[in-house]
Formats: sequence, structure tokens, C-alpha cells
Amino acid sequence: MMEKPSADAQIGGLIFAMVLIDPDGCIAEANHAAENLLGQSSKRLTGRSVSEVLTGLEERVVQKLSVNDAALVARDIRIEARDAETRVNLTVSPLGGFPGWRVVTISEVSHEDTAREAELSATIGAPSILAHEIKNPLSAIRGAGQLVARKLPQKDKKLARMITDEVDRIARLIDRMQQLGSTQTEPVAPVNPHEAIRSAIATVRAAGARQVEILEEFDPSLPPVLANRDALEQVIINLISNARDAAAGAEDTPQITVQTRFVSGLAFSAIRLGRAVRLPIEITVTDNGGGIDKALRDHVFEPFVSSKKSGQGLGLALVRKLVRDMNGSVSHERDVRAGRTHFRLHLPQASHTERKS
Repeated sequence: MMEKPSADAQIGGLIFAMVLIDPDGCIAEANHAAENLLGQSSKRLTGRSVSEVLTGLEERVVQKLSVNDAALVARDIRIEARDAETRVNLTVSPLGGFPGWRVVTISEVSHEDTAREAELSATIGAPSILAHEIKNPLSAIRGAGQLVARKLPQKDKKLARMITDEVDRIARLIDRMQQLGSTQTEPVAPVNPHEAIRSAIATVRAAGARQVEILEEFDPSLPPVLANRDALEQVIINLISNARDAAAGAEDTPQITVQTRFVSGLAFSAIRLGRAVRLPIEITVTDNGGGIDKALRDHVFEPFVSSKKSGQGLGLALVRKLVRDMNGSVSHERDVRAGRTHFRLHLPQASHTERKS
């Protein structure tokens, strides 16, 4: 019979952050997930007041934390971690038989909303079916526009071209809707993330009228990621394009940074797989623009939500779908102090077996 995992092993293996609070309101222990979420080692967290570490909390939460024997369940609240705002679910559980001692668990909302994403996919699925029926008459309209253009005098050809251009624009929008509503997933395989990122950067530079400085901060030792190469490139293109638009209005010189690193402790629960998935490969796209409107920050990955006047609100929704299809996670945060917006991708690492096959 195999030896049962120790309590320390069980706590260390949790995919959500957990900290132990002593009767003085100070952190006595923190697991690996807490280190990742709070951006500090357990050694640095130990002995610090929980109110000092978890800043930006609502007053009602602060009051509950100040009461030694009070239990608390708070969903979808904001905390400031790593100098950025993060939406989390938080619980406080007093330990019976140990007066004043409490266990606090923290889980990022962005790592728990797979079910909500499924609901959104179902919502967009019906319009995507209708979109298929719309494309047939669009093709006929485009063909008629081209035919008319041949017979019109030169001065009137511009009107005919406007018809075909608008039909093409609508068709592209419908294509994105169909892709967003699709339940099919593309196969994954080991991918060099830096090759995919550099290809995406080259595409954005070739297509963008507004040139913005794009910096690379890559970890050269990063192992291959388990992803779909085309999907990963599309995700990076969308994120960099959005960052370029946001940075164009920056007071300082517009700048985008793409960073990669290995974060060993991060995991999220993939409901459709029925298990926790380790996501150690992190790709971050950062811009120095003004940030997303506060009213939209909690909804940026939802379909038809956009801060751009001419935006359809499908770019980030598609990013989320493609990332989830690769069993990954995507989130965003605003570093108010530094004036930076971060979009973070977390993806699984390709195993040695997958690399050899």
C-alpha cells in the first residue's frame, strides 16, 4: 500500500493559494500557489500582517479579517497583488480548537470561470449557425457588385467597390463569429513559444500603420509549450494588436513588452478534463497605454464588449476561446503604480514523451 501524502504535501499541491493566519493577524505559512499569486516567497510573507499583504480589499472584508473567530466567503472581489488589481474568490475559515488561528484561501476568478465560458460559447453558437446562412446571399451580392463595376463608367466604379468592400468586411466578421462559436478544437503539439511570438510580432509589424516599439524579454531556457502553433500565433497577434492600439495614446513613448518565463506552481482546474492542469509557461504582453475602462475590465473577454468606437468586441473573446482550447488560461491586470496593462497567458508544458513523438 502506497504511503498517504502528508498534510504538507496536500497543502503544497493545492491549485489555489492558501495562507495560515496566527492570532495576531500575521501570516504563519503560505503554500506555493500563494507565493505565485502574491508574487513573494513564503519566507518573505511569513510574519507580515495579512492586511499589509492583501491590500485593496473592500471595507467589509477588512473588518471580517480583523475579527479572529469570524468566517468569511467573498466572491469576485478585488485585491492588489504584485502591484496590480486581481479579481479573486476568498474564504476565511477559523480553526476549531486553535483560538485565533485561521486559514485563508484565495483563487483567481479568471482560473475558475470555465463554466461561464461554456455558457458564453452556447450564446454565441446560435448566431454562428445563422451566420452560415447569411454568407450565401453575401456571396451573391459581392458577385453582383463586381459585375456592375465592369459596366459602370470610371467615375462610378468607386460605389461598386464600396459594395464589395463592405460585403468583405461583413464576411470577415461572420468568420470570426463562426470561429468563436465553434466547439471543435485544433490538435496540440510541442511548440517553441519564442518562434510563435516572433512570427506574430512580424505579422503585426507588417500590417500595422502605427509603429510602436516592441521589446522582447525572453527566458532562453523555456521548454516547448503544448499548444497549437497557428492558434498560439493568432492569440499573440490579437494581444499585440490590442496593446499597439492602447499604447498609441500613451503620454510616454508607446511601448509593448512581450515577456516569457517559467512559473512552476501555477495550475487551474480544467473542468472538461476533470483534472487540474499545470500551466508553467507564462507569456505576458504589456503596454504602457491608459488601460481598460474600469467599467469594462471585468468583461473584456466576453463577446461584443469593446472600448474601441469601431470595435466588434470579438478579438479578446476569440483569444480566450483559443487559449482554453489549448487547456490554458488568460487573464489581465492593471499595474496602476507603473502605468502598465498586462495580459498573461499560462499554458501547459510539452512532456518529454510528446517532444520525442
